[in-house]
Amino acid sequence: MFREMRRPKQQLSREECIAVLKETKRGVLSLIGDNGFPYGIPLDHWYCEEDQKIYFHCAKEGHKIDALNACDKAGFCVIDDGYRRDGEWAINFRSVVVFGRIRPVSGEAKTRLICSAITRKFTDDEAYLEKELKAFLPRVLCLELVPEHISGKRVNES
Repeated sequence: MFREMRRPKQQLSREECIAVLKETKRGVLSLIGDNGFPYGIPLDHWYCEEDQKIYFHCAKEGHKIDALNACDKAGFCVIDDGYRRDGEWAINFRSVVVFGRIRPVSGEAKTRLICSAITRKFTDDEAYLEKELKAFLPRVLCLELVPEHISGKRVNES
């Protein structure tokens, strides 16, 4: 159903793909948007090891929500920060692409958990987190992406 990687020598293991998903703070979620056009939007995310799903938070309405209501198929792509070898100009990085189905999450407890986990990727300031949750939790919708296929690769830009 999903294509094999064209350059298998660059392919990351499933464990490496999960590590990249956990380490990166944001990626691009792609949906089928208005009139069949692709709709890609950068989003913060959280990969949950417990259930092996990727979570996002967003507003309860807008282009993204309209798109996922029309079609639940989604793609999500992340790229790590990479590194440069001494004396080389090229960046070496890892990228991961996830295909799956996306849907809204229900329940305040689950929404609080997801928003907290995403925020903790950026700060450990618990007072800030609680202030944000108090102010915005009622207006937040969380989404879960259930992966059907995950692949990743190592890239050298040269």
